[in-house]
Amino acid sequence: MAEQIRYSHYLHGGDYNPEQWLDRPDILKKDIEYFKKAHINTVSMGMFSWAVLEPEEGRYNFDWLEEVIDNLYKEGIYTILSTPSGARPKWMADKYEEVLRMDPDRTRRFFGGRHNHCYTSPVYREKVYNINKKLSERFGKHPAVLLWHISNEYGGECHCPLCREKFREWLKEKYGTIENLNSSWCTTFWSHTYNSFDQIESPSPKGENALHALTLDWKRFVTDRTVDFMKHEISAIRAGGSELPATANLMYDYNGLDYKKFKDVMDIASWDNYPSWHKKDNYTTALDGAMQHDLMRSIKKAPFLLMESCPSATNWKPINKLKKPGIHLAASLQAVAHGSDSVLYFQLRQSQGASEKFHGAVIDHYGGDDTRIFREVTEVGEALEQIRETAGSVTKSPVAVLYDRENDWALKDAQGPRNEDMHYQENVLKQYRALRRKGYNTDIINMEHELSRYRLVTAPMAYMFYHGYAEKLRAFAKNGGTLVISYWSGLVDETDKCYLEGTPHGLMEAAGIRTEEIDALYDWEENVGIPETGNHLRITESYTCKNLCELAKVSDAEVLLRYGRDFYQGYPVLTHKKYGKGHVYYVAADMEAAFYEDFLGRAAEEAGVKMPLTFIPEGISVTTRENKDTEYLFIQNFGEKTETVSVPGDYEVLYGSTDENMAPLATRILKRKK
Repeated sequence: MAEQIRYSHYLHGGDYNPEQWLDRPDILKKDIEYFKKAHINTVSMGMFSWAVLEPEEGRYNFDWLEEVIDNLYKEGIYTILSTPSGARPKWMADKYEEVLRMDPDRTRRFFGGRHNHCYTSPVYREKVYNINKKLSERFGKHPAVLLWHISNEYGGECHCPLCREKFREWLKEKYGTIENLNSSWCTTFWSHTYNSFDQIESPSPKGENALHALTLDWKRFVTDRTVDFMKHEISAIRAGGSELPATANLMYDYNGLDYKKFKDVMDIASWDNYPSWHKKDNYTTALDGAMQHDLMRSIKKAPFLLMESCPSATNWKPINKLKKPGIHLAASLQAVAHGSDSVLYFQLRQSQGASEKFHGAVIDHYGGDDTRIFREVTEVGEALEQIRETAGSVTKSPVAVLYDRENDWALKDAQGPRNEDMHYQENVLKQYRALRRKGYNTDIINMEHELSRYRLVTAPMAYMFYHGYAEKLRAFAKNGGTLVISYWSGLVDETDKCYLEGTPHGLMEAAGIRTEEIDALYDWEENVGIPETGNHLRITESYTCKNLCELAKVSDAEVLLRYGRDFYQGYPVLTHKKYGKGHVYYVAADMEAAFYEDFLGRAAEEAGVKMPLTFIPEGISVTTRENKDTEYLFIQNFGEKTETVSVPGDYEVLYGSTDENMAPLATRILKRKK
């Protein structure tokens, strides 16, 4: 991997597009004054500059970029330099049609937008390689440049002949023979058997979309193509002589790519966070964002970068709500609390025209520094300087929630038992919320993650088990871990082929149950889980369940809750079995959030997981980061009222009030020696 990022404090700044203002040197000069005033120390540049960097094929113009980088550096402002592949120039599309994407219906797109390029096109790859290498040669060892920002928000897919042929090659490499593919894909269904790889087409609304394994493999292929394209981009950077670290800005819960596959390509993970504040209560919105922060941090198991956020309102949502006073600071420090080493924005100066002219910015069209947004950005910059000693500290998590993108793909394409919504993400978030309510640092993991570092792992709706994954889960529990699995788990292998001889596959003996049926409830229906008297977790409350209720047969498990209604009244809702040195719990229904707060809190306590504070009021978020000798405690109030949060006396205040009474949106950061 490349050298480690060498910045000693938090990066504060964001996306800057000086190419839009080259005819206004007065504005470029004034921007630097504003940046310094707002405590901005980093800009990201170049992602949308290709048409200016290479106005004609083979004619490069980097002088303007070097001048901007130099002028910023003279004032102590560093640069994250982007490769421009996210938005190619029109001359390329006009001359080389193959660089444009083809949609699933086999229609070639016109030039336009951003994500409109083929990752397979040899021409596109050549042009990207050439400009990346030249950028690296020119700027790769410039003292102002910290990091390579590879492309912008990778995403989308292409169904052109080049991509379809690459897909066939990918399938040949994976399956070896067409017979193996037919067997794995169950192509005898509806007589969809293939005689050769040449017959296979990518999924299309006009063609094949009934073979779920085909759709799943296509999505994997799209990820692999994108990862390969990123490798290609980085290889050009290295060929140009730069060994600076590289990242790609990922997106919120993006369904189009499996981000775990980027782990070994990126030197540091980064992502773009645009929560919809004030649409729901602030605590719910904050938890949703926190889970995504933890997902991004868990990719590399290391600090990440918040590459984009909005200082005010976006312009691309149905309703673009302003952040109320205090939200921006709280949200920025939340990213830091969950492992970010930066707070960066899109955009620093608001564009004067085109698609994002009304997207929020640090400097708006008015062009002054006497705005609420500018003041709040300045406040963030001051806070990051005050807590700079926490930069680079790590997050250690005793618990984890399984949230795997391939499982998500397969589950959504499965056809049944609920085709309107299986509520997978909702269930993951409910379990994450329950663990975070206790203040536990929580990793968001996939099936490839090592489990031995955790005391408790929950695996909601783990529909797909890779071959060997059941053994991995059994080993975790047998060696002392607490495993929580749920309904609709262990049904299929990695080709979406159903396991025979009972489910959850490979865990029936460990869990002490076997599932038999699953009932899909109408939206207006619900059931109830009633606790068994004397259950070993001492759960005493009844909890509602909805959407999906599984019917399981118990062999040698303890039943903690049973259904209270319908023909399956008395069937188990929650079971437990001691397995080896650990525990296996099975949740048979889509339970309400309060159930998970009760149950997972008790299960975590049983597993020896300790809360960072003895009591955490509703709406309060508690997170920790640490370095080799100091622990940092982040406490934030995302609730609607003032709460008292008591902390042990050995903590000293690093940021925020010494008063334990915390108003809404207040943040306190404390530290103590380990």
